[in-house]
Order: sequence, then structure tokens, then C-alpha cells
Amino acid sequence: MTPPCSIVVAGESIAGITAARELRELGHTGPITLIGAEDRGAYARPPLSKAVLKDDSSDSTLGYRLDGFDIDLVRSPAVTADVDRRVVATANGQEIGYDALIITTGARARRIAAPGQRGETVLRTLDDARRLRTRLDAARSAVVVGAGFLGMEIVSACVARGIPVTVVDVDPPLRRILGPFVSEAITTRAEEHGVRVVVTPGPATLAGDPVDGVRLADGTVLTADLVVTCCGEVPNTDWLAGTGLADSLGVGIDPACATAVPGVFAAGDVTCLRAGRGSRTPFWSTAVAQGKAAAASALMLDPAGPPLDDYFWTEILGLSIKVVGPLPPPGEPDLVEGSVPGGSALLTWLRENGQCTVIAYGKRIPVPKLRALAV
Repeated sequence: MTPPCSIVVAGESIAGITAARELRELGHTGPITLIGAEDRGAYARPPLSKAVLKDDSSDSTLGYRLDGFDIDLVRSPAVTADVDRRVVATANGQEIGYDALIITTGARARRIAAPGQRGETVLRTLDDARRLRTRLDAARSAVVVGAGFLGMEIVSACVARGIPVTVVDVDPPLRRILGPFVSEAITTRAEEHGVRVVVTPGPATLAGDPVDGVRLADGTVLTADLVVTCCGEVPNTDWLAGTGLADSLGVGIDPACATAVPGVFAAGDVTCLRAGRGSRTPFWSTAVAQGKAAAASALMLDPAGPPLDDYFWTEILGLSIKVVGPLPPPGEPDLVEGSVPGGSALLTWLRENGQCTVIAYGKRIPVPKLRALAV
């Protein structure tokens, strides 16, 4: 088969930027069109819940650049795809043909407000972060719905500003992701910093119109100046309706980041890896790995690595947490070096299948060394 000439990358995300760069790095000389939805272009999202919430000095440092890569940028979102004609249509009326298509449209914040209910606050974009930063400046109390990474990072921003904050979830903080041992340590740390942790037996809903509180499963209403929803994300697949490429979990891909449609590939938060029942791994490192894999596959080359990168990091209440390996780690760690209560420990879980998960809990360890420990 002949390698594609014209390639469209739909989505100016980190996965899309990576794929576009990788196409050139792998020697592709044909046309590349990158379709983006935001006028300001692509930018790093991990700092939004960390640096951007602290002050405005980082706002202008987040952008990704494509200088020198000879890529045609279209700053208008993709609205439809015709996989038979191999054409993507954009909101500004353009129809862009392709030989190969890489879908990297990412995800949006999951919302839990009732239809017509006003004032729900989420954090997914730079504009969201700026609005939330302004709200934090004025807030005297806060409730965060969702105790995952994003929720706990926003809790940390509240604590840093001296804002009394309650975090609500059906599970203790980060339990679904980091397992019971680390979850218990983080919960203890949060409570020591004055955070109220509420575990509710069922989903919470938003109260007020505009939103001014959270209603728990037992009917209790928690009110606050600021209520933030951190309940996951929804893959941006609406524009793919009728193509057979996506379902509720996202765009299905195989280990080479190929979809069920010939000539169409996908990477990043929009994807679901079709292994067993399917799994989503919306982490920055995986988006980068999939962007590279999708670019190679689009050029009919073997990807240099797998479509998953089991590494991520977060910072919660002043504590850096770096993780390498499959999640969640089960039960108690097999090895503990250092002190978890003291906020500096290396935790290791060894699985029967030979897989290993390593967590640097407040301990300064370079990422390459952490990866080496997980092998």
C-alpha cells in the first residue's frame, strides 16, 4: 500500500500537537492540516489546576509551538466527518480532504447540573481556570464535588488561600485511582489541613439556581460561596455521529491507535483502548504516547512504543505524588521506604503477573529512576 499524502489531525490537543510533530519527525513531507477549536491555539492543561490557580504569571507560558513544522493550522472546530468521502468539515464552512485522519479532539468536563440550572463551575480550559481563580479570590467557603486528582488539586488551592473547603465523593479521596493505602494517607493529610471529607452513599447533585450548594444522597445540603464540579470528562465525539467511530466511551482504538475505519486513527483523551471491556486512560503521558503511535500507524510504520504510558504526577496539599505502573495498586504496598506520615516515602506493589507499581509519595526521585524501579 502507498503511504498517505495528505493527513488531517483533528484536535489541537497535546495528542494532536504530538502527532503532527511526529509525522514530520518520521519523514512525512506531504500536507498536514491541524484543526483546532480555540483561537489561542494549543496549551498545556496540567498546569491549569496547579500554577494558573495560584497566580496569573503562568497564563502566557502554557502554549505549544509548531514553528518550523510546515503545518497548516485551521482554528475552527471540526463539526462532521465523512469517512466514505474522506472529508472533515469545520464550523467555518471548510471541507478538508484527507488520505489519513488522526482524531485528537480530547474531552470536555462532565457536568452534573440539572437541565437549565445555572452557575455550574468546572475546570477544563484556560478560560475556566481564570474564572475559577477570580472566584477563589472572593470565596469565603467552598465545596468540591469529586475527590480525584483534579478535585484534590482544587481543594489544595482552597487550602493555600485559607478558604474552608469540603470535598464530596462516593469514595474517599483518590481511592479509585491510587487504592486504599494511599487514599487513607491522603485523607489523613487533608483532614490535618482542615479539609472536611464527606463520603456520600450515592451521587451528589447541585443545589440552587444559580448553584450555591450540593445536595447529598441523604438530602443534606451543603452550601458555600464556591461550588466546583470535578466529576471526570466526556470524550468530544459528537462531531463523529454516524461514522461508527465512537460510542459512549470514546473512539475505539487498537494497540496501534487504529480505529475500525480504514485510514482513521485516534489518540489522547478522546480514545478508548479496546482491550477486554475497553479502558480509558486520560493522562497527559498517555496522550503523548498515543500521538506518537497514531502518527507512525498513519504512515504505515510500526509504532515505536505502546499506546499507554503508566506515568503521571500530581501535587496535593504541598505533596508531590509521582506514579509509574498499572492502577489502582492493590491493598498494602509490598515495600515501603521512608515515612508516609512524614510525607516522604517510596511505595512498591509487586503483582503476581510480574507488573509493578511504584509511587514516590513526597519523595524526590527523578522520573527516569522511578520508571527503572517499576520495570
